[in-house]
Amino acid sequence: MNYHLSNYASTLRTWVNVHYPHRDKTSDGWIGDLAHSHRVSDHNPDDKGVVRAIDIDADLVPGAKDRSEAARLAETLRLDAKAGRRPITYIIHAGKIASPKQRWVWRPYTGVNPHMHHIHISFAKKVGE
Repeated sequence: MNYHLSNYASTLRTWVNVHYPHRDKTSDGWIGDLAHSHRVSDHNPDDKGVVRAIDIDADLVPGAKDRSEAARLAETLRLDAKAGRRPITYIIHAGKIASPKQRWVWRPYTGVNPHMHHIHISFAKKVGE
């Protein structure tokens, strides 16, 4: 089966690449590794081969002394999702998660990976995808 990134995820990744053309992509990702395959994850392809999650490296601005731009991007995505402008189901970054479960309020993320080096974004399923 051919795996592919969901249209929503692909569109956001392109947007990030346009707005941060010189960013580090070391921690970027979309398809799950072996560890992901042993658990439920939007990085795993569904029965149609669609992957509904991307990771965006937190080093968006080369030479920056901190990752504040990543925090700003994560916050922008959270607000867009909350307002219904992006079909995002949850965001994880810097030890926090936001989702509709808690009205898009950031709360502590207790998973194994605190996502310090990247922003994880999961997307809703698109009809017909």
